[in-house]
Amino acid sequence: MTDAVQLRNVSYHYPGTTQGVQGVDLSIAAGELLVCVGPSGCGKTTLLKLIAGFIAPDRGTILVDGADVTGVSARERNCGIVFQSYALFPTMRAWENVAYPLRVRGVEPGRRREQARAMLDIAGIGEMAERMPASLSGGQQQRVALARALVFNPKALLLDEPLSALDAATRLTMREEIRRIQQSQGIATLLITHDQDEALSLGDRVAVLRDGRIEQIDAPQALYDHPVNEFVATFVGRANLLPATVHTRDVIDTALGRLQVAPHRLAAGTVVQVLIRPERIVPLFGSAPIHANKTASNVLEVQVRRDVFHGAVRHVDVAANAPGSPDAVAILKLETALRESFARVLIPSEAVQFLPAP
Repeated sequence: MTDAVQLRNVSYHYPGTTQGVQGVDLSIAAGELLVCVGPSGCGKTTLLKLIAGFIAPDRGTILVDGADVTGVSARERNCGIVFQSYALFPTMRAWENVAYPLRVRGVEPGRRREQARAMLDIAGIGEMAERMPASLSGGQQQRVALARALVFNPKALLLDEPLSALDAATRLTMREEIRRIQQSQGIATLLITHDQDEALSLGDRVAVLRDGRIEQIDAPQALYDHPVNEFVATFVGRANLLPATVHTRDVIDTALGRLQVAPHRLAAGTVVQVLIRPERIVPLFGSAPIHANKTASNVLEVQVRRDVFHGAVRHVDVAANAPGSPDAVAILKLETALRESFARVLIPSEAVQFLPAP
């Protein structure tokens, strides 16, 4: 796939502040949906504004469809934008809102009405073309805004937290609809969000930002399973992080005691940090046997400190004592769909991942 959008060493700082982005290299392929996620003030919306042309970089180059648009106006960049607030004209019918970009571009009335209605059909609300925005639900207004952003065949689609104003159930539906519509149009898309679940479920790739820099860009599963550092590990999911020292090629020493791990090449004595995702920890009920391919050395006696029901899963915090140190307690977070009480857990050796020591 060719890159429809590229940022090369782009930096921007808001006047009088240290906020912005620094030295960003980023590309979005034609047909790809790239999600940018990060805490408030990390620079993700700034990236969208730079691509859209709302602000100009202090340094670097921005290319859209292979052309250098660094000094080109927002209108000339031909990017479709969906704002968090939808920004629909309240006195225009749905189809008129969608047709507005065509009107600005001088498309004749009959043709723009036809194109607007066709795009509303693609967005799944063609039967509501005559409705006013005030009579539409949040999800329906979002579809109108999406149709308007796509009707003029833009070179890229930019979505600024498009689902944040919707209720939880509608948000889940609209995730699927945004993905369906984006794929049907085959358009390079940047979606900004603060919602990690949204990022992992929507993106072909996910970029995690912190303090104006990109910490990691990767496919969602690779990002979750192999984060490059502690920040990424904790931002894209719940995490147990433990300092550890390498004992042998498949054993480490931790506050939980000695744990079996997958074979590695680190030298004995190396100080590391390990990541254990909560859903990888296995509760053991009663005298349940350990599966043949697990190791008994990774079974811990625990006491439940917190147990929160989330419907499909429970989020449980347990305390584990290190062997030989009855006063040393480590807290582990785990997730399980099972309902029974338990007093032991198994940490599969393959669930222990290495991160760089902080």
